[in-house]
Amino acid sequence: MRSLFRLFVLLPPLLFGPEAMAAEAAVTGIRLGAQTHGTRVVLDITGDVAFKIFTLPNPYRVVIDLPEVEWRLPGKTLSVGNGLVQQFRYGLFKPGVSRVVLDVSGPIMVKRSFMLQPTADFGYRMVIDLEPVSAENFSQQAKLTPQPDAPEASPPQPVARNGKPLVVIDAGHGGVDPGTTGLSGGYEKAVTLACALELKRQIEAGGRYRVLLTRERDVFLELRKRVEVARDNGADLFISLHADALGNRRINGGAIYTLSETASDAEAEELAARENKSDVIAGVNLVDEGYDENVANILIDLAMRETMNLSAEFAALVIPELGKEISLLRKTHRYAGFRVLKAPDVPSVLIEMGYLSNPRDEARLLDAAHRRKL
Repeated sequence: MRSLFRLFVLLPPLLFGPEAMAAEAAVTGIRLGAQTHGTRVVLDITGDVAFKIFTLPNPYRVVIDLPEVEWRLPGKTLSVGNGLVQQFRYGLFKPGVSRVVLDVSGPIMVKRSFMLQPTADFGYRMVIDLEPVSAENFSQQAKLTPQPDAPEASPPQPVARNGKPLVVIDAGHGGVDPGTTGLSGGYEKAVTLACALELKRQIEAGGRYRVLLTRERDVFLELRKRVEVARDNGADLFISLHADALGNRRINGGAIYTLSETASDAEAEELAARENKSDVIAGVNLVDEGYDENVANILIDLAMRETMNLSAEFAALVIPELGKEISLLRKTHRYAGFRVLKAPDVPSVLIEMGYLSNPRDEARLLDAAHRRKL
């Protein structure tokens, strides 16, 4: 827990960003209450704010968009499992917009939503009443409801083209998508950002490469946008950093993944499937954003074979170097269909730096000295 404390002492402006730190309003509580015909959701807020509510199918979700606010809550991802709401998440969706995503048990309707003014006992409260409906009624309601804003996060500032190769470093997850929650409550999105910033610092200090981060603070970024950052800037290498969780807490160590539509093992396939759901977790409307099942599962084109071979070559170079500093999984180089690795012209790898589900790995990843060594 002391390591976790050190991480959050070092990173508050990095985790929440300068805009969030200066936000006028803060959400201080989220409460759920079962009603006769549905569920009431209440957000305690320190100021009167405008908000928009949307519903999304496949899976069924309720999305609440607010102005950028500060979060003063005990945890970022909370499992519920009672009433219509199964779990919910919250965080920065894009600059200027904070988001709450409610995963619900089936088709629902927003019966009422309103703001309550402060009283002697309570501050401002946002109240949302949810009721179950048929799938047909849900579809009719969705047609009449405006859709969520696209998650157009500010692109990173390009780095000067000075002839040096460009490395793009991707800190996995972010904002309303926290990634894995560690045993002591740390979030994968914070670990990956801390490691990305440290890796950038060390590479730039060497003077041989340019470095660009896909995100520099705690903000959500679509998977395809991460790939676009690399492609649009002519990257020579793309590295995505992660620290996931496994059901078996005894498993620890690092691994490196490259792209293949055929997973190297069941564990790699499960991990890729989980990572590829990041956009769903953040409440992105995949239909409007141009996704479909065929695109998500396309076979790799012949033109990508050279890129995939280069990715594998880089992985082979990294493994012995990582092995000098950290323990590695027995099958260190693994393959799976990670959407974030699908740039056809940029060699790309995903590095699992350890597992937050393992006490030893988590303690190390939350320690700044270990991150510097890693």
